[in-house]
Amino acid sequence: MTYVVTDACIKCKYMDCVEVCPVDCFYEGENMLVINPSECIDCGVCEPECPAEAILPDTEDGLEKWLEVNTKYSESWPNITVARDAPADADDFKGVEGKFEAHFSEKPGEGD
Repeated sequence: MTYVVTDACIKCKYMDCVEVCPVDCFYEGENMLVINPSECIDCGVCEPECPAEAILPDTEDGLEKWLEVNTKYSESWPNITVARDAPADADDFKGVEGKFEAHFSEKPGEGD
């Protein structure tokens, strides 16, 4: 098992999860974070920290796509270990459906 970040993170990008991860397995895209599944130790401390409820265990049904997205982009996006402020409009996108299709960006974020 590993944890994955889903589309609930897109355009919210709260970084509470980054600070609590003991193995620094988060990677930053332009408008979302992903987890490197091979680095994640399945401790679960990040899941309750996410205000957008975007972090889920990959054992839940229907998360195969998110396992692929997390795997792919954690290989090319920069590692992030220090939290920064969420985007100013993050709360406006919290709970919005269809964010992957409408807003996902393959561009990397800043990282550390």
